[in-house]
Amino acid sequence: QVQLVESGGGLVQPGGSLRLSCAASGFSFSSYAIHWYRQAPGKGRELVATVTSVGTSTNYANSVKGRFTISRDVTKNTVYLQMNSLKPEDTAVYRCYTFIAGTPYWGQGTQVTVSS
Repeated sequence: QVQLVESGGGLVQPGGSLRLSCAASGFSFSSYAIHWYRQAPGKGRELVATVTSVGTSTNYANSVKGRFTISRDVTKNTVYLQMNSLKPEDTAVYRCYTFIAGTPYWGQGTQVTVSS
């Protein structure tokens, strides 16, 4: 079955970096776009970044543009989110997402906390 498993979250100081991973299985990884969403306590879900199926196109929320980079490694069936210059407002649960044949699939999420 389709599975998305995130890892790489943690506690980091403002200005620091983290790299999140989303390991995919159970589907043709190179055929579908993968998205990173985040949700902070008391706030709505925000689309952070998207990488297309072939990885040639990416999109970012204005709030992370220039600081975050999304990429995919088809040899490892994994999508990465490199997060630099982190800010306290980046604190959230980050989840990866894909949509296949009319069905949405979510990972379980990984907590990112930016605090001094």
